[in-house]
Parts: sequence; structure tokens; C-alpha cells
Amino acid sequence: MYNANKPTDADLPSTRQLLKSTGIAVAVAAGLLVTVVLPAEYGVDPTRVGSLFGLTEMGRIKVSLAAEAQAEDVAEATAAATGGSPPVATMAAPTPAGPAPAAPTGLRSDRTVLTLAPDQGAEIKLVMQAGATARFTWTSSGGRINYDTHADRPGTPYHGYNKGSAERVEDELTAAFTGSHGWFWRNRTGQPVTITLVTEGAYSEIKRVV
Repeated sequence: MYNANKPTDADLPSTRQLLKSTGIAVAVAAGLLVTVVLPAEYGVDPTRVGSLFGLTEMGRIKVSLAAEAQAEDVAEATAAATGGSPPVATMAAPTPAGPAPAAPTGLRSDRTVLTLAPDQGAEIKLVMQAGATARFTWTSSGGRINYDTHADRPGTPYHGYNKGSAERVEDELTAAFTGSHGWFWRNRTGQPVTITLVTEGAYSEIKRVV
């Protein structure tokens, strides 16, 4: 025997109450989706609430880095399948502005200026020997911009040093191996930006590859 009393029809929620509760739950979930999930995960901010809390920029960085990581995975798979390094898309570009002749010590310095349209990417590489170092500073005229500091060589299509989002970075780059070492930038600010890169160190060439 059970001592619990069986609820009456009056104790149970009505269909109208259930529909109302369901509607409230759906509305709350939709609100969180639009104001939190979409900005933080995908960089989509139709209400602009995500921008107020910094969620939109975080989402854009996630999307950008995920897309670039996927492209790197594809390049590595292609290289493994063909037994070589993936082809590098090369764009015609002017010689970096303000090149200085190599100093007697074997060091050189350069100042490179790039202008990126919204969603445009660019890549600059230094040709360096293993263990060589180069000091660098780059700044963005339009606020924080996504960047990926990395290297490559035949048989090693990608070796990462650092990545993130910043308006200015000043650091020293030490070549992990003989090859090309540098930076990839992606402009997600929604407006044109100008990147100024100043480099000084033991490298034989500076080139734009994308």
C-alpha cells in the first residue's frame, strides 16, 4: 500500500500554464543565444550586447584561429600525402619600405608597412638560420588585430611560436630551425588598418608571402 495521496486534477498545472512556462524558457534560451553564445563563440553580435562585454572580439578571434588552424591541418595533410611541403601562395608585393643595408656585424634592419582591408590577411617572413635572433616591433593603426607568429621549412609546413590578438607587440624571435620565420595578421576590425613592422637582427631576407 502507498500512503502518498494521489494529486487531483486541480493540483496539476494546466495546459495554459505549461505552454506559458515553455514559452518563457524558449525566450530566455533565445535571448542567451543571441546576446552571449553567438558573440562569444562565433563573433556574431546582432544586439551589440556582446561588444559591451568583450564577447564579440573573443568570438571573432576563436573563429579566425579555428579557420587558420583548419587550413594548417589541411596543408599538413597535403604535405604528408605528397611527401613534401605544401605550396605557398605568393602575392606580388613591393619591396618593404625603408630597407637598410646589412651592418658590418651581419645584422640588418627593415621597416615594413602594410595596409589591410577588413578580413584581409598578410604574412611577412624573415629567412633565418637556426639559433639566429631578431628583435621586432609591430603596431596596428586600427586597434587590436589577430596575429600568428610561426615558422616553416621544407618538410615542416608549420611551427608555432605565439598567437593572439593585440594592437602592439614587441619581442625577440629566435629561430627554432633554418627556414622562414615571421607573422601572419588577419584584420577583423571591420575597417582598414595599417600595420608597421620594424625588424632588426640576423636574417638574410625579408619577404611577403601572402
